[in-house]
Amino acid sequence: MCGIAGWVSFDADLTHRGDVLDAMTETMACRGPDGRGTYVRTHVGLGHRRLAVIDLPGGAQPMSVSTPAGEIALVYSGEVYNFRELRDRLKALGHPFRTNSDTEVVLRGYLEWGESVVDHLDGMYAFAIWDERNQTLLLVRDRMGIKPLYYYPTPDGVLFGSEPKAILANPLVRKAVDTDGLRELFAQTKTPGWALWKGMHEMVPGTLITVDRGGVRQRTYWYLRAMEHTDSRDDTVARVRELLTDIVDKQLISDVPQCVLLSGGLDSSAITGLAAERLALRGEQLRTFSVDFVGQEENFVPDEMRETPDSPFVRDVAAHVRSAHRDVVLDPRDISDPSVRRATVAARDIPNGFGDLDSSLYLLFKAIRQRSTVALSGESADEVFGGYPWFHNPAALRGNTFPWMMFIPPMSLAARTDHIEPGLRKRLDVEAYTADQYAAALADVEHLDGESELDRLMRTTFHMHLTRFVRTLLDRKDRLSMAVGLEVRVPFCNHRLVEYVYNTPWSLKTFDGQEKSLLRQAAAHVLPRSVLERVKSPYPSPQNPGYAAFLQQQVKELLADPDAQVFALVDRAWAQQVVAQDPARMPMAVRAGLERALDLHVWMELYSPELQLD
Repeated sequence: MCGIAGWVSFDADLTHRGDVLDAMTETMACRGPDGRGTYVRTHVGLGHRRLAVIDLPGGAQPMSVSTPAGEIALVYSGEVYNFRELRDRLKALGHPFRTNSDTEVVLRGYLEWGESVVDHLDGMYAFAIWDERNQTLLLVRDRMGIKPLYYYPTPDGVLFGSEPKAILANPLVRKAVDTDGLRELFAQTKTPGWALWKGMHEMVPGTLITVDRGGVRQRTYWYLRAMEHTDSRDDTVARVRELLTDIVDKQLISDVPQCVLLSGGLDSSAITGLAAERLALRGEQLRTFSVDFVGQEENFVPDEMRETPDSPFVRDVAAHVRSAHRDVVLDPRDISDPSVRRATVAARDIPNGFGDLDSSLYLLFKAIRQRSTVALSGESADEVFGGYPWFHNPAALRGNTFPWMMFIPPMSLAARTDHIEPGLRKRLDVEAYTADQYAAALADVEHLDGESELDRLMRTTFHMHLTRFVRTLLDRKDRLSMAVGLEVRVPFCNHRLVEYVYNTPWSLKTFDGQEKSLLRQAAAHVLPRSVLERVKSPYPSPQNPGYAAFLQQQVKELLADPDAQVFALVDRAWAQQVVAQDPARMPMAVRAGLERALDLHVWMELYSPELQLD
């Protein structure tokens, strides 16, 4: 895992602009604490920060190879899990290798197959290849969007980076945000290609971009295709088990310490059980980590999102698989610490995250990084297998909007807009924007002829989750983990599994009357009964009202500052009213508004954005 950055300019000599390339690259030092490198030629500069995971001595970047017609150079972030098979294949085709890294496999694969190398890769990745032979830059992002990549077209080329902050470090870029950028910021519909900053774009997952003197061109190489499913129930369960076992086995390849994130839910427990099983065959013990809050289990009260605390189930799984387990216990004061908020906003480059969920995840990752460099996560199983409550709620499925916005209080329209300055709120019209994006998401879905009304509805629901909602969660996990130099792998996002389960009929996904039937059955052999019978519970959040009180106090301090620029975006009257509420009775949606107001304040301090609100 790493951070990459670059600059292509066909009308300039970049050999004299190494300082700018260095500045772009160094913004991502946290993504790559183990090394750095740059590659500069007349019209191109490539930068790389390395987190060494595979082939520690041999995987340095940028990596290049000379050909009679010109040099080819690569900067690469991520992991290709089938790199060993590809290396054997390329060796058989006559390619020499000087390292054992997956980076060199990608480079040699490009030499052999050109841009079609993407069709051979199984993994999470974002990379850039400069081909001196035809003066062309190739940008590639993985199929599900696990690894980030952004680009900014210029009059004579392009700037790119793993994170927006790398692009913003180039003096060609104005740190401008207009009303179009703000609409998506508050709507949170994950519009494909949106990047907040005016003129900047996020690469759409499953695409590649070529840049040459003719301009910037994009091509889709992978998308969710509708295909007929003909396997029986038993064969489907067996295929899911086979895929998951193979995926987890490949994702356990690492030359550095690794672990699994364990929450006690079905998803993380399934990964934990499979990983423990595979490591036991090698004579190794799995390490697991969980997050908890001071007094959470003893004082837990069921709420609108969670029926049970995680801790008892975590203990069951850790004992069942005999992992070396460690709990990371956080205090509300730690989560509400302004320095932690500052770190999470800086990591994400946007001021509209998930509040305490971001802060606690960042602190969890920071604690894990002291003992491990790689972690496997159960992220995305709900989107792949249909685990959220709204998948089973007809009203939500037919609600004419993104269903998670109807069920998750912090993502409701009120939570996303009530704190916005009234005049700005009217101009943005987030409700209408959300409706437009929902219509666009519906139009993207490919259906099979003859599908029943229910199967069409469920395919549409799954498609929206896999192309919108999951990308928000993957971006959050990447940014917060890489902010502390931790690589997080997500087995449930492997495209082979996603393709197979996506095309499995809803009746098979829920054949036993519970959510995620396929996953429960496929992983039953490695799980304790308590987890197999547990109802879905989301990532934990502190119930201590002291946390909301800390947020109120911080907003009070903003209200007392006459120079607080955040009130160009936040409704001062709303803030005054909310800080006077009883924190013990504060609805989750209101608490989310406090979080967003504080995030906006920190973001404006960090980035000094030019707001174009006309």
